[in-house]
Amino acid sequence: MHTTHSDTLPERGPTPAELDAIEVEMPVILAEVDLLDVRIAMLDRPLYPIDARRLRRAEHRLLVERARLVALVQAKRCQRAAHRADLPGGAA
Repeated sequence: MHTTHSDTLPERGPTPAELDAIEVEMPVILAEVDLLDVRIAMLDRPLYPIDARRLRRAEHRLLVERARLVALVQAKRCQRAAHRADLPGGAA
């Protein structure tokens, strides 16, 4: 019987940190799925003005969610940097 590398690894699920990262990114993922749904719907029928509006709304939602995620990540980096600076021997 032939075994692969994955056969020898123990089964493990995502770590708590990985689950937290997925939760933080979930609004972006859902916005990407919504945009994809709009684009797929536009493939198999004639385009109507409402389609352009749906596409703009889906694109806007994705941009908003990406900006929110970037701001959140940046805020966490600033908090970590401030925390390190407060520690003895930390950066000045």
